Amino acid sequence: MHDSNQTAYSLLDPKNDFVFKRIFTEHPDALVDLINDLRPDLPAITEVEILNPNITPAELEGKHIVLDVLAKDIQGNRYNVEMQVRRYNDWGKRGSFYLAKLLADQLLAGEDYTDLKAAIGIHLLDFDLFTADDQQQQQALWRFEMRDGLQPDVKLGDELQLNLIELKKADRLGLGDQNLKDWITLFEHWKEDGKMAAVTHESVKKVRGYIRELSADEEARRLAFVRERALRDEASQLRYAENEGMVKGEARLLKQLIIKRFDQFPEWAQNKLNTADSAQLEAWADRIFTAETLEALLAD
Repeated sequence: MHDSNQTAYSLLDPKNDFVFKRIFTEHPDALVDLINDLRPDLPAITEVEILNPNITPAELEGKHIVLDVLAKDIQGNRYNVEMQVRRYNDWGKRGSFYLAKLLADQLLAGEDYTDLKAAIGIHLLDFDLFTADDQQQQQALWRFEMRDGLQPDVKLGDELQLNLIELKKADRLGLGDQNLKDWITLFEHWKEDGKMAAVTHESVKKVRGYIRELSADEEARRLAFVRERALRDEASQLRYAENEGMVKGEARLLKQLIIKRFDQFPEWAQNKLNTADSAQLEAWADRIFTAETLEALLAD
């Protein structure tokens, strides 16, 4: 069954961080509902001011950048809301750094610490972050705060909070109350009319309508493609760097074995290792103890 309002274009992916930022900066009421539904056990907010509504060309095409939404509620608390589709190395350090920066940037030199308001990170992750054991694999909604390790009921204030939701895991396990489930359905199944028809949350329905409107904008579609291309390029570069690192590691290990086996490592051998791929290095390693000479070992 097709949506009667669907035209020839396909709907843009709300997990594309350009699309995500456009939707929630242009519709702050939807951002309020998203924040409240992701933090149901905390006092609800009623209004936010968007602090970074614009997207620069450098941000759009920049690698290692997440297009986030910065907002402030009427009490002055700051929010950093992000959609993340790729897992960085040292992910926890990155999240902690930007959250601390959101707190520190509130004060100018000489201002009193009593003026500090909460810095709250809300990160929607389209990947599983915590998978170390069965207990972690059954939880998808996380809140990290500054608490004592021995007495977790004792908190060092509420100024730093980091909220995470692993979308795929939550969708897979059916976690969350109905409002949260509706948001998860939107982000994971936005193109599936059958699943979206079961959504009852009015705010989620409106956001899907905003996605449809944005998808009909030719320039928005072009910019979403530019952003997607930048993310693909980054992923390709990361894979290339990882593969290069693995090959270099294999070459270093083989060099050590050669020195132990033949008590020599001439320049020509180094040159051969420098230009070899992983398959060639593995083939040489397989015959490290059977080759009679270094020349025989490194024969192509």
